[in-house]
Amino acid sequence: MRLSLILLSVSLLAQNAPPTAAPVTAGGRGGATPGATPAAAAPATPAQGQVNPNDTVLKALDDVMWVQKLSDIADVDKVAYAGPPPAHIPNKTAPGAGNPLIIRAYTFIPKKMDRTKKQPLLVLAHQGIHGSVNSVELAHIMRELMEQSYAVIAPDYRGSSGYGQGFLNQIDYGGKEVDDVIAGRDWMLEKYGFLDPKRVGAIGWSHGGLITLMEILLHPDGFAAAYAGVPVSDLVLRLGYQSDAYRAIYSSPNHIGKTVRDDIKEYEKRSPITYAANLKTPLLIHTNTNDEDVNVLEVKRMITALKAEGKKFDYKIYEDAPGGHMFNRLDTKLARDSREEVYAFLAKYLKN
Repeated sequence: MRLSLILLSVSLLAQNAPPTAAPVTAGGRGGATPGATPAAAAPATPAQGQVNPNDTVLKALDDVMWVQKLSDIADVDKVAYAGPPPAHIPNKTAPGAGNPLIIRAYTFIPKKMDRTKKQPLLVLAHQGIHGSVNSVELAHIMRELMEQSYAVIAPDYRGSSGYGQGFLNQIDYGGKEVDDVIAGRDWMLEKYGFLDPKRVGAIGWSHGGLITLMEILLHPDGFAAAYAGVPVSDLVLRLGYQSDAYRAIYSSPNHIGKTVRDDIKEYEKRSPITYAANLKTPLLIHTNTNDEDVNVLEVKRMITALKAEGKKFDYKIYEDAPGGHMFNRLDTKLARDSREEVYAFLAKYLKN
């Protein structure tokens, strides 16, 4: 009944949406898909594009779809926890201005998991600037992780879509969004005593790959293994080969606020390549030579930087794999085989 009502609501909202309210995506799959604007929020800037007024309804629909798709094999829940305070506080003396930001996250625990024994945990960082934990893109992968007997937490960190313009504007790329995901890891370990803090893995693709790398490089003792698929790795290089529209997203006032030219060090601070010397966690990186979003050159630079620091890690460069940026997130034989490589790698460090 609830699913039918939400579908009806989405249909009606779509019919009544103003012509200028269509969502705009910049920069491909790693770009920005802005969310809804509450009445009190500031109007969207050109760099943000037009917001989608159905954003929160679509998120509510997807919440139901997660349960529909996985409840046969997993206990699915949506939780809220406190992350760090906002990175940008216009009025620092306003009541509650420095309060922690509330972060929502999805948790998945296999029904077959033996909770009388210590079990591994995976922390999944979703892809896309202003993306979200989306069942259309991730449900088949989450099902595979349930079959692998991992508990998973997947946060909608600050800047994610589905929670209105105010939350969207809280984005702190490569900064406090990483802290939000770390806070999700800590919340999960505190909540469930059967999860083993010594067997926590990190996993993510694209922008989620950047967050995964930042997690293990800034918190080298917090994870036992990590997988970064087609990861954004070097923002200075990336902004050099991307379009003007993509660069405008980063330099908009509610984002980094400056161009690379104006503040190279700020972009370096938010780039995994800067911290290559910190690697201690077993790591697997995948990239693809025909990636239309995260150019293979960017990932190769990350690989070279790790090698220059004498780090031991695993990587694989796929040659023109069908699907480009999405090559191993699809439901194809090649994609499934590639993900099996990922699961085998993680199992070496996370399974007894």
